[in-house]
Amino acid sequence: MKWQFDAAHTTVEASAKHMMFATVRVRFPGATGEIDFDPDRPEAARVRVTIPVSSLSSGDEKRDGHLRSADFFDLEKHPEIVFTSTAVRPAAGGAFRVSGDLTIRGTTKPVVADVTLHTIDDPMVKGAKRSFIDAKTTIDRRDWGLVWNMPVPQGVLVGHEIAIDVSAEVMEVVAASRAA
Repeated sequence: MKWQFDAAHTTVEASAKHMMFATVRVRFPGATGEIDFDPDRPEAARVRVTIPVSSLSSGDEKRDGHLRSADFFDLEKHPEIVFTSTAVRPAAGGAFRVSGDLTIRGTTKPVVADVTLHTIDDPMVKGAKRSFIDAKTTIDRRDWGLVWNMPVPQGVLVGHEIAIDVSAEVMEVVAASRAA
């Protein structure tokens, strides 16, 4: 079954430590994706998510401009972040471990995300299903060429570890066309 993101109910967020203590969060609205999965066989799922770098928002225009620059995401050369799944494995408590390739700044590296999935009958489209996906992973940004930094007395200005959280609501493509 083919599914699509409900953009109004999908959030992609990355967070890092600033000066080793404060947590700064950056949202990436506008993520799109192609998901092929059967709720009765989620381990056979295939997922591809595309995140527009231009959409990033931290709540501070100066920081957003710096993140879009060549020091970080290099928006002009690399306008998208892409995740493509390679395997889905059951985990404890009905969760899943989703392996895949994450491409940032033209560099592709494998990652594994912890994922929960809930599927319900769609209350807004008769006979359709709606699924809710929460995914979490942590990466070392330097592995993708995001190496800009400054020393500060307690360590570095921007932490190396980036937590990535995705909360997506998806609906069957057929159901989406019925709802329109």
